[in-house]
Amino acid sequence: MIVKISKYHLSIILLFCILQLTIGIDAHAQEAAAKRKRISNRKVEQNDSLASDSLTHLRADSLLKVNQKNLKQLTSKTETQKQINAVQDSIQKRSPVKQWIPDSGKATWLALVFPGGGQIYNRKYWKLPIIYGGFAGCAYALTWNNKMYKDYSQAYMDIMDDDPTSNSFLELLPPNSNYTESQLQTILKKRKDTYRRYRDMSIFAFVGVYIISVIDAYVDAELSNFDITPDLSMHLEPTIINDRHKTGNSVGIQCSLRF
Repeated sequence: MIVKISKYHLSIILLFCILQLTIGIDAHAQEAAAKRKRISNRKVEQNDSLASDSLTHLRADSLLKVNQKNLKQLTSKTETQKQINAVQDSIQKRSPVKQWIPDSGKATWLALVFPGGGQIYNRKYWKLPIIYGGFAGCAYALTWNNKMYKDYSQAYMDIMDDDPTSNSFLELLPPNSNYTESQLQTILKKRKDTYRRYRDMSIFAFVGVYIISVIDAYVDAELSNFDITPDLSMHLEPTIINDRHKTGNSVGIQCSLRF
């Protein structure tokens, strides 16, 4: 039996074959593209894993360096603290320096026996020039006033007696002076009394400097260990005053001392 195929059927068959071939090629191309995509994804994953591994290694290295640096700092701090502790221990082991405190009784007796001895005992050497300067000034004033008192006293005695040869008062008069005898008697008596008063005052001043040196030695030794806190202050601040005799309160100012 002979089958006859028309041109129409043949074109349909050819079209069908072409479609099958096209579909097969597309499927093969899609499969190849998917395969390439899987390969590229694997490469990307491998690169990501390598990058993450390298980043992990870098982080580990940086952490290691930071830990080493911190360890060195801790070690240096520990060594420094050990040195400080060693120095403090050595300071504490040393015998404490005792503060020298003078005895007020001994200072007083030394000042009484020897002027300025109390200040030397109290180790206040800067006061010695003041004390000895006061003694020197008083001694000079005492010597000068005593000499002038003796001269004017002798002159007054000479002018009051009846001996014409005793005329020492003429040496005390200024040249070309025209004083009467009564005026000379009055002047010489006043000057004699004045210099006697000055001499007595010089003696009292000498004794006063001596007493002051003794008192200073005693007070200085007594207050050598007196604790004076630096927190000494006075404050003026407002306050409310409760007055019983008045109704209500009044405002005032109070003074507070801190010591």
